[in-house]
Amino acid sequence: MPRLEAYLCSMIRSEQEQVRLGSLQQLRDLGINPFPAEEFIVSHRSADLKNDFKEGVEVSLAGRMMSRRIMGKASFAELKDAQGSFQLYLNRDEICPGEDKTLYNSVFKKLLDRGDFIGVKGVTFLTKVGEPSVKVLEFKVLSKAIRPLPAVKTDEEGNVHDAFSDPELRYRMRYVDLCVNDKVKDTFIARNKIIRALREAFDNEGWLEVDTPVLQAIPGGAAARPFSTHHNALDIPLYLRISNELYLKKLIVGGFEGVYEFSRNFRNEGMDRTHNPEFTILELYVAYKDYNWMMKMMENLLGDVAKSVHGKSKVVLAGQELDFTPPYARVTMRDAILEHTSFDIDNLDEAGLKNACKTLGIDVDASMGRGKLIDELFGEKCEHRYIQPTFITDYPVDMSPLTKTHRDKPGYTERFELFINGTEIANAYSELNDPIDQLERFEAQAKLAERGDNEAMFIDQDFLRSLEFGMPPTSGVGIGVDRLVMMLTDQTSIQEVLLFPQMRPEQF
Repeated sequence: MPRLEAYLCSMIRSEQEQVRLGSLQQLRDLGINPFPAEEFIVSHRSADLKNDFKEGVEVSLAGRMMSRRIMGKASFAELKDAQGSFQLYLNRDEICPGEDKTLYNSVFKKLLDRGDFIGVKGVTFLTKVGEPSVKVLEFKVLSKAIRPLPAVKTDEEGNVHDAFSDPELRYRMRYVDLCVNDKVKDTFIARNKIIRALREAFDNEGWLEVDTPVLQAIPGGAAARPFSTHHNALDIPLYLRISNELYLKKLIVGGFEGVYEFSRNFRNEGMDRTHNPEFTILELYVAYKDYNWMMKMMENLLGDVAKSVHGKSKVVLAGQELDFTPPYARVTMRDAILEHTSFDIDNLDEAGLKNACKTLGIDVDASMGRGKLIDELFGEKCEHRYIQPTFITDYPVDMSPLTKTHRDKPGYTERFELFINGTEIANAYSELNDPIDQLERFEAQAKLAERGDNEAMFIDQDFLRSLEFGMPPTSGVGIGVDRLVMMLTDQTSIQEVLLFPQMRPEQF
């Protein structure tokens, strides 16, 4: 027995796994390689065959064998590929025209199992009950599955359900989840459509897609706790990016008038139904625009993206209809807090905000400055109330260290966040391009860091230097791609829209 198979057999195995390992060895004994290297050419896939079915067409298909009904000299099987399933019909004497019936009697009937990959060649036909099928003339073992796929269960009403439904197992073994739960695959196909629609919309405007560093000497562009690492050759600390904002603004300084990036970001923070430490943000920066223009752009963009997935601008999430048709409601941060807490942030200094939080049962600590306290007030008492798409606008300067001060409201900035179903989907500014003002904002952040705020921003001297070369008036937005996909695919957990969400390491 080969060394690897000896190792596999030495592990603690279920009875089914032991049987499959025995079948694998029997295939080898028959001269059949259960893991062949040569190419198997596929001419058709299941959905294409069903959508344009014609009898008498020679085809070659490949996929997993998901079920098998043996009826003596003839059998039916279900072959599942990336598009769906298709029925196979196998007749012993057509598979084995000579006297040697081993390929049918031993290999197909006894040594193959549910989940094995096979390739077949044959001719399309309709069964007596009108089921599109392939009459198999040749078949080949492409890959033997040692572990069985989860069993299928049927409830009292006759509905078929797969046994693989535990969320932790599904996220940890996504490869199994995708095999047996078809709706999961549909979610990720929809995710791809959403990303393509976003990219197409930006490309049509002439904006340039770019790449910026994931490893950064300074984790700038957001208020978040970073992951840190060390570069051995340079002997310096580096951080996984929490945002790509400052790099994209440098490109606006350099002369590009519209740049965007699908950015994989990393934040060393908590995990819940809307947070994963690794996530995708789409950031866009356009010169000579402001946040008012960006709000209109977002309204049109999301309406079009919803239509690309659903054919309409209304979608249902957890039984609640969300309408992405413009225009969206607009509420200032001050008015939102006043409406839902009765506290007017214009009349409260830092001590007053702490008392307001304590009165409302919100935990505070000494590291929190005025901006963090206002953020806690809004986050705890307001944001979950905004179900339909709503722009929360005009954030206090203390909350927005990278944002231009408001042209009409002293103490505020030209910033909005878009909330849908009580969750932030996008964050946008009229970008701060005054290097002197930006330095003062960074210094205020440094003081918060000294107080113990581990999410305060670093001072980025290179970014300040770039602003001193001049950055045109610019508007930027960051769109939470994972959360947007949640909204458009009726998912209430971010883990459902990430192929491999972060999990605690498994003990083998």
